[in-house]
Amino acid sequence: MADPLDTVFSALADPTRRAILTMLLEDDMAVTDVAEPFEMSLAAISKHLTILTRAGLITQEKRGRVKWCKLDPDAMRAASVWMQGFGQFEPVNLDAFERFLAAELPHDPAADG
Repeated sequence: MADPLDTVFSALADPTRRAILTMLLEDDMAVTDVAEPFEMSLAAISKHLTILTRAGLITQEKRGRVKWCKLDPDAMRAASVWMQGFGQFEPVNLDAFERFLAAELPHDPAADG
């Protein structure tokens, strides 16, 4: 069996699946409503939904005759915790770095062109 973190990242690797998750941020949706904005078959969307369900990113339930999809935000917790481990590194402030270089390096007027 695959590592749950690998399964989540694999599911998130596809732009269609990320778009579906973004749509489900708003509210639960019927499968047919999820499929509507995409130029692919309902069967293809169902395959994407199955992958998202197996990764634990969404749940699907039948309400009457309609299958509904619901985002499960807790499922991304492990991936989020893993990514936050890289937050220990401060992002480079390029403006400050450029000011530092301008102050430290001699200016060559011939380079201006």
